[in-house]
Amino acid sequence: MILQVLIMGAAGQLGQELQRLVPEGAKVLAVDIDRLDLTDMAAVDAFIALHRPAVIINGAAYTAVDRAEEQPELARAVNVTAVASLSASAARYDARMVHISTDFVFGGTTARPWQPDDTTAPESVYGTTKRDGERFVLDALGERALVIRTAWLYSAHGSNFVKTMLRLLRERDEVKVIADQIGTPTWANSLARTIWAAVQAPHVSGILHWTDAGVASWYDFAVAIQEEALVRGLLSRAAPVHPIATSDYPTPARRPSYSVLDKTETTRLLGVTPVHWRVNLRLMLDELSHA
Repeated sequence: MILQVLIMGAAGQLGQELQRLVPEGAKVLAVDIDRLDLTDMAAVDAFIALHRPAVIINGAAYTAVDRAEEQPELARAVNVTAVASLSASAARYDARMVHISTDFVFGGTTARPWQPDDTTAPESVYGTTKRDGERFVLDALGERALVIRTAWLYSAHGSNFVKTMLRLLRERDEVKVIADQIGTPTWANSLARTIWAAVQAPHVSGILHWTDAGVASWYDFAVAIQEEALVRGLLSRAAPVHPIATSDYPTPARRPSYSVLDKTETTRLLGVTPVHWRVNLRLMLDELSHA
C-alpha cells in the first residue's frame, strides 16, 4: 500500500532533504508558499480534502527570529493561526501530522539536556509562537500528532549559519562569534531521516527531540566550519575566529543560553541513533565542495 505524504515547506532546507530521502512505499506531494499559502486556510482545507494525504509533514514556519520581534502578528499568523487551521483540516480528513518545532520553546538555564516533557518557557516571539503552535497540533490530533523539536539546523541549501560563516570567513580578516550559547548543530539531512522513520512508525505520538550528537557553542561550530572548509578547499586562507559574549552582540530576540535537546526517547521509539555533529558537518561540506 502506498502512503500518501504531504510536505509543507518544500523549498526550505528540511523540505528539500525530505524530498531527497523519500522511502520506498511513500508517495510525496511537496508544496511551498508559491503553490499553497499556509495562511490561506480555505485553500489549505480544500487542498487536503482533494488529495487526502495519510500523513502531513509540516516544515513550514515563520523562522526569522529577530524580525518576529517587529512582526509578531505575522509570526503568529504563520506559526499559530495557520498551524491551528492545518491541524483542524488534518483531523477532519483523518491525516496524521508530524510538526517540526524548535529549541526556542525553552528558556532560562538548565544543567542538563532538555527533555520532551520539560516545562516550556520561551523568551522570544518566535519561541512563543512555535510553542503555541505545538499545543494546537497536539490538542487537535491527539494520538495522530507528533511534534519533533530540533535546533541549529543547516544544509547545503538556503541560508544558515554554516553558509553565513563561509561567506564571512572569505570576506573578512577576522570573525567574532558568540561563545556562551550552547546547543547542537543539526544537519537537515539527519533530521529528514528521522522524520521519515517517524512517518513509518504510526504508533509514535506526542513530542520528541532530534539533533545530531554532541554539544558546541556557536564559536566551537564556527572554528570547526573553518577547519573543515580549509581541508576541502572551500576557503583559501584561515582567518582568526574570536569568541565573544552574548552581551557583546545584542539582538532583538533573546536566544536560549543552553538548548541541548535529549534524544533518548527518539532513539528508543524510532531506532535511530544520532551521529556526532562534526561528522555530519563534514558530509555537508563534502556536498558543497562537489556542487
